[in-house]
Amino acid sequence: MRIVSLCPSLTELVFDLGRGADLVGITKFCVHPADRVGAIEKVGGTKNPKVERIVELAPDLVLLNREENRIEDARALEQAGVRCHVSMPRTVEETAAMVRSIGKALDRPEEGRRIAADIEVRAERVRLEAAGRPRVRFAYVIWREPWMSVNRDTFAHALLALAGGENVFGAEVERYPEFTPAELGRRTPDAVFQCTEPFPFRAEHADELARLSGLPRERFEIADGEYLSWHGSRTPAGIDYAAGLIAQRAGTRRGAVP
Repeated sequence: MRIVSLCPSLTELVFDLGRGADLVGITKFCVHPADRVGAIEKVGGTKNPKVERIVELAPDLVLLNREENRIEDARALEQAGVRCHVSMPRTVEETAAMVRSIGKALDRPEEGRRIAADIEVRAERVRLEAAGRPRVRFAYVIWREPWMSVNRDTFAHALLALAGGENVFGAEVERYPEFTPAELGRRTPDAVFQCTEPFPFRAEHADELARLSGLPRERFEIADGEYLSWHGSRTPAGIDYAAGLIAQRAGTRRGAVP
């Protein structure tokens, strides 16, 4: 089987399904597994793939994500006779279903079921653990200039909410709402998670947003964006990572040592 993946998290999933050797094309943003992706041809970026080159590679299947990739590229590939698998999970349940679907499409149903079951088991454990704790009001920040967060229709929200988080921007209409530091301060989140992607937040950015919003610096934390936004075989670890972030803040609210 010849496979092209146009989404970094799906490239990682292909390897974990045991089909990495069948990848003939990936994007320049596909970085995991780091010791394997270097040898695979890069066919552009997620938003500007080299459609003609992908067609020349004659893949049996191209994996795409509705948010990472453009619908016009998917249509161009399909019109060229290329079979495409397009997904966009927003929850852990949808992610488990996607993994099963891709596992089946790659003739690795057993591996797909194994990863999907791991997602579901961990999700249920975290859900039960969160039921006995106070909710933690959080903001998940993805961009600077302008400052941007996420609403409830996003994968990062789903992981943090599953763990007992309450998104202060969850009810916004836009999936990625803009906000001002003053507005963030008025919403008084217990925790502000500034992610490492797509904007590479660092400690100095947490210092900046704390100062501008007037919120205590200890409420700000740099969070791993790959664990909180990559859906697929990274999701089991992402569920546990999100649970750790929220549980630590819940402990702080009870007066425990974080």
